[in-house]
Amino acid sequence: MKEIIFALLTGLVVGIVFALLKLPIPAPPAAAGVVGIVGIYLGFKLVSWISPVLTDIIK
Repeated sequence: MKEIIFALLTGLVVGIVFALLKLPIPAPPAAAGVVGIVGIYLGFKLVSWISPVLTDIIK
C-alpha cells in the first residue's frame, strides 16, 4: 500500500510541476493512458504466468 501512496504523490508532484511550468502533461489522454498502463501490467503478468508452463512443456 505504501508503494501506491508514493506513486500517487510522485504523480501529483510531477503534474503540479508541469502545470506550473506550463508544459504539456507527460501522459496520454486520461482513459487511454489508464487502459494502456493496465494493458502493460496484464501483459507482464501474463508472461510471468505462462513462462513456467511453457518451460515445463518444452522440457
